[in-house]
Amino acid sequence: MSGAIWNLLSFVVALGILVTVHEFGHFWVARKNGVLVKRFSIGFGKALIRWRDRQGTEFVIAAIPLGGYVRMLDDRVDPVLPQFKDLTFNSKTVWQRMAIIAAGPAANFVFAFFALWLMYMLGVQTIKPIVASVTEHSIAAQAKVPSNAQIISVNGYTATDANNVNLLLVEQLGRKQIELGFKDFSTGQSKTVILDTSDWQFNPEQQSVFASLGLELERPKVLTQLALIADDSAAQRAGLQVDDTILQIDDAVITEWAQVVNLISNSPNQPLHMLVERSGRQLELTVTPASIEGKDGFSQGMLGVSPKVTPWADGVVYTQRYGPLDAVVAGFNHSWQLIRLSFSMIGKLITGDVSMKHLSGPISIAQGAGTTASIGFVAFLSFLALISVNLGVINLLPLPILDGGHLMYMLVELIRGKPVSEKAQEIGFRFGAVLLLMLMGIALLNDISRL
Repeated sequence: MSGAIWNLLSFVVALGILVTVHEFGHFWVARKNGVLVKRFSIGFGKALIRWRDRQGTEFVIAAIPLGGYVRMLDDRVDPVLPQFKDLTFNSKTVWQRMAIIAAGPAANFVFAFFALWLMYMLGVQTIKPIVASVTEHSIAAQAKVPSNAQIISVNGYTATDANNVNLLLVEQLGRKQIELGFKDFSTGQSKTVILDTSDWQFNPEQQSVFASLGLELERPKVLTQLALIADDSAAQRAGLQVDDTILQIDDAVITEWAQVVNLISNSPNQPLHMLVERSGRQLELTVTPASIEGKDGFSQGMLGVSPKVTPWADGVVYTQRYGPLDAVVAGFNHSWQLIRLSFSMIGKLITGDVSMKHLSGPISIAQGAGTTASIGFVAFLSFLALISVNLGVINLLPLPILDGGHLMYMLVELIRGKPVSEKAQEIGFRFGAVLLLMLMGIALLNDISRL
């Protein structure tokens, strides 16, 4: 199965699950408050599968799997007989209607917690956030961050693993300083370091959040020794073999694999003189990298090799697996971190601390779905939790076309004692639709630019 088809199928499965969860929240609370639900639809367009339950609700799986909706009885839209008036959505109190609207995002948050609880029950492999080295003249170097030390807290929040630290650091974007807590393995003592982040520049498309601060975490080291030679590649044609160690390319002495990548990618169709070590002997070869088109439209060199890497250091990789009760705590903490981070990032987009060019759309989500589904069920659960939280948070934005916009109107109604006029609501819906389409357009263009 091709990567694009796998990504699409994974995206449809993920979206179908999350939309069903969201709409079920509206559906369940509506019924609990005595509202007749006329239709529960997953997807839009032509109905592929449909059935009715005893209470008259039509359940539909439609052809276009890009959303869903719950249609409730409402006498502002439907002709309603007097005896059924009390079954309409608009006949309920403001608090009841707010509960029905808020139930969708709330269901997404509950689902995220459930997915993470299950993930921690099954066990998730992770790594300890151990600083192996600090880049010279970086923010971390200026703060005298110790190497051979584990990050144990970020601005007062306990750090449990590298992914947790990554999310906590991203949450600090825009702050003038960050307080990091460390456990120094050299002294065995804990210490606190203050990073001056007033000039912090972070581009997630070019580097990790750790690298942007000058932190190099403990990882397997990439060697300059070859582990794989692709068939019919430039490397094979030049006579390179598995276990060859690259010592020099033209006049550049090779000490790390990044040099090889840089020199090869910048030399398409150009002969390069390479010095390698093979079985204790040094050999000179001439290699001409093949030319491929990069995503920026420029040609890049391709050699067709993969390097060897060292194994993980003992104790760095471990599995977080908890019993049912401890998994509740871990799942709740992780869910709360994702919710907090999502609201924080929206605020940073508004203030300009995070650029609009970092917005991701359906293509990026599909790629994430495909990648995590390929890794395994546990990774896919983590992805579902992240997207579920994002779906819940986005729906709470005070845009009239979203759940948050409806809640905003109802809050105004609660304060004024009467509903917002239909004309004002219509203007708001149009404004919200335009703004939402603009944001979706920006996200889609960002996705396309990354291909």
